[in-house]
Amino acid sequence: MVMAAIGLIALAGITMGLMRLPQAAPSVPRSTLYFGTVKKGEMLREVRGNGTLLPEDIRWVPAVNPGRIEKILVLPGAEVKEDTVLIEMSNPELEQAAFEAKWSLRAAEADLENTRVTLESQRLTQEASTATLKSQMTLAILDAEADSKLAAERLVADLTAKRSFANAEELKGRYEIELKRLDIANEQIKAQVAVQQAKVEQLRASYRLKEQQVESLKVRAGINGVLQRLGDTQVLQRGQQIAAGANLARVANPNKLKAEIRIAETQARDIQYGQSAEVDTRNGTIKGKVVRIDPAPQNGTVGVDVALEGPYPRGSRPDLTVDGTIQLERLEDVLYVERMVHGQSDSTVGVFKTYDGGRMAQRINVKLGRTSVSFIEVLAGLNVGDEIILQDMSQYDPNNRLRLN
Repeated sequence: MVMAAIGLIALAGITMGLMRLPQAAPSVPRSTLYFGTVKKGEMLREVRGNGTLLPEDIRWVPAVNPGRIEKILVLPGAEVKEDTVLIEMSNPELEQAAFEAKWSLRAAEADLENTRVTLESQRLTQEASTATLKSQMTLAILDAEADSKLAAERLVADLTAKRSFANAEELKGRYEIELKRLDIANEQIKAQVAVQQAKVEQLRASYRLKEQQVESLKVRAGINGVLQRLGDTQVLQRGQQIAAGANLARVANPNKLKAEIRIAETQARDIQYGQSAEVDTRNGTIKGKVVRIDPAPQNGTVGVDVALEGPYPRGSRPDLTVDGTIQLERLEDVLYVERMVHGQSDSTVGVFKTYDGGRMAQRINVKLGRTSVSFIEVLAGLNVGDEIILQDMSQYDPNNRLRLN
C-alpha cells in the first residue's frame, strides 16, 4: 500500500511537470510562406483601384419633337461630324403645320404689300391736293399784291384790294393745314405699315420655328466624335415611335479622355485634388492628375476622376477597363515593410517574426501607421532588418511560436 501510494504521488508529479512544459511549436514549411523585411528610408504612399476610360466631351442627342423613325443612317462605332445625320424621322402633323405657316406668311406679306401700295396712293393724292392749294395760294398772293398797288394809284377800288388780300390769307391758312394733314398722313402710313410688318415678322418667326422643328426630324450628331450608342435603354428600330425628349444617340469625342477610378472608401480619405496618378491601360501607362472626387461613396467605393496628360497608349478608347494608382505622399526616413494581409492603418496587430537564422518564428505585437498599396509604416515593435511572415496566419492563433522547416 505504501509503494502504491508513492507510485501515485510520483505519477501526479510527473503529470503536473509535463503540463507545465511549454507547448511544442508546430512545424510549417518555409516554402509555403511569404516574408517581408523591415526597411528604413523613403516610402511612397499610394492607393490603387480599377476603373474605366471615359470621354470628357459626351453629348446625348435627344428627340426635339415626337416622331417615327424612318431611317437609321449611322451605326454605333462610326466616326461622325457635327452635322452628320444619324436618324431620319417623320411627323405628318409637324409637316402640315409648317406648310400652313408658310402660306400664312405669304398671305401676310401680300397684305403688307397691298397696304403699302394703298397708303402710298393716298399719300400721293394728298400731295397733289396740297400742291394744287399751294398754286392757288401763290396766285392769290400775286393778285393781292397787284390790287394793292393799283388801289394805291386809284386804279382799283380799295374794297377789291381788301378782298384779294383776304382771299390770299385764306388760301395761305388752308395750305398750312394741308401741310399738317400731309405730315399726319405720312405718320399714319408708317404706323399702319409697322403694324402689318409686325404681323409678318410674327408669322415669319412662327414659320421659321415650324421649319426648324421639321428639320430637327433629321437627327444630327451635334459634335465631332464617335457614335457610341443608338437609344438609351433599348436599341432603336425602324418604325419605332419616339416621344419628345427621348435620348436617341450618344456621341463622344475620343480624343480627350479621362479615367474614372473606384477607390475603396477606407483608402480614399487622403486623396486630394491635384495629386499625381498613373493609369495602366494594359497597353501602356499614362500620367495624370486628380481633378474630381465623389462627395459620397457608392457600394463601398469612392469615384475619382483623373485627367490624363500626354499621348494615349495605343488602343485607348472610351469604356476601356484600366487600373489607376494615385500617389498620396512621400514619407521620408520611416520604417516600413511589405504590407501584410491583415495590416490596417493605425492599428496594432500580431505578426510572426523570424529568429534563429529563420528557423523559428515568434509572435509579437506591432504598431502600424500609414499604409500604401504595397507597403505599410511601422511605428513600434520591429527594427530594420527584421523578417516577418506577411500572409494570414490566423490558423496558428493558439501558438506563439512556429518551427519553420
